[in-house]
Amino acid sequence: MGNVDGGLEKKNVGIKRGARRWLMASSGTAASGRTSSIFLLITFSLLITMQTTKSYAETVAEVQVTSDFVRAKTRPNVGRQLISASRGEKPGCEPTQVHISLNGPNHMHISWITKEFGHPNIVEYGTKSGVYDASASGTSTSYTFVLYKSGEIHDVVIGPLRDNTVYYYRCGGSQTEYTFTTPPPLGPDVPITFAVTGDLGQTGWTVSTLAHIKSSDYDVCLYSGDLSYADYYQPLWDSFGELISPIASKRPWMVTQGNHEVEMVPFFIESFRAYNARWSMPYKESGSTSNLFYSFDVAGCHILMLASYADYDAESPQYIWLQKDLAKVDRKKTPWLIAVLHAPWYNSNTAHKGDGDEMKAAMETLLYENKVDILFAGHVHAYERSARVYKGVPNPRGIMHINIGDGGNREGLASKYNKVQPAWSMFREASFGYGRLFIQNATTAKWVWHRNDDDADVVADEVIIQSLSDPNNPAYAAVQTLVKGPGGNSER
Repeated sequence: MGNVDGGLEKKNVGIKRGARRWLMASSGTAASGRTSSIFLLITFSLLITMQTTKSYAETVAEVQVTSDFVRAKTRPNVGRQLISASRGEKPGCEPTQVHISLNGPNHMHISWITKEFGHPNIVEYGTKSGVYDASASGTSTSYTFVLYKSGEIHDVVIGPLRDNTVYYYRCGGSQTEYTFTTPPPLGPDVPITFAVTGDLGQTGWTVSTLAHIKSSDYDVCLYSGDLSYADYYQPLWDSFGELISPIASKRPWMVTQGNHEVEMVPFFIESFRAYNARWSMPYKESGSTSNLFYSFDVAGCHILMLASYADYDAESPQYIWLQKDLAKVDRKKTPWLIAVLHAPWYNSNTAHKGDGDEMKAAMETLLYENKVDILFAGHVHAYERSARVYKGVPNPRGIMHINIGDGGNREGLASKYNKVQPAWSMFREASFGYGRLFIQNATTAKWVWHRNDDDADVVADEVIIQSLSDPNNPAYAAVQTLVKGPGGNSER
């Protein structure tokens, strides 16, 4: 069991001190009998409020954990081995690096790369193996990066497709058959399972994490940034694409970018050149002006994919888009509201301390006021789950933050946490792994974090989550009790 911060007890002290000042100001000239009555009445009210606050603090404290799991040893990079192996493995016309993503209701975006140019931008598909009774065409592009030139990047959107259906497809006239399964239909009570990961890179631990994800049953993958760890060496983008293709060609991967995707060379190469060329996300469909931030609906969820490395102040395109996007959300149709970004807003690890603070200062209130349920982040190479929190204080109406930047990258684990565990931090462990989010219905979800214990998939943390869209969520009664005091303050 980890150390428990006295943060909430300090908050109680703050209430006591504030009440004492209020009492002193209110009773200076009153008659002693009247003062005593007022004092008793206010004290009784304060005791009720403080007991409610203490109960919430005790609930938080009971489950706080800093895991003492023995950290895994590093494993070698596999990216350069994959580069060498792939150079002569497939003909230049054969699709490589195939991956798919959602592209609006009942449509799927298929992306692949051919080493040679001039091959057709076409996808043939159907619901029976070997029978392709539909087809769609798209576009292609490529990019250069100093002395590197990419292969031809093909992008095709297919649909409309049926929900919960297995499709068979082939790309660019190739005879190689791939298959994917479409997610469940839109609907407030429709169950769906997300695999959640980030900071994968290309190491032996990445291979282990991908194997665990592949063996799990999920509908959509949410990815919190830092994909290939190419860091300017562009062939590592190609090896990463091949590494994840056996999985990412079967289920949609919805990604956002991290710091390792920036790859800017001032005056010569704009930021995110490789990322934007290789990972085209459905930003136009959500009214965004940038591939770096967008949103989409799936089952009963509205997902916000936000950009830690694009402008996010109140005058920025991202903030303005986010305001408009949130204004359109109908929680009766999509009761779950989930955000994904890279640099965490709440982090008790010593690594990357404060990297997300400016974005949090700019956007936390906007997300809080719109009752975002969960925020997934990466960047820190360890796992941490918070209580619902707002402005640094546990709050039953706040956002649950889950840092999942533990996919297996080459930089290794961030193994050092703050000695004192903050009151908002519920579980933290420096191990590689991934998570699964089970949306059960409009009100209830289950989060499970899987540790990579050597090569075994071990459930190390799990929690039941109740959506803030549920009017019967006890959070609302708790907040009303907490803020209602002798001054007659209303809920905020």
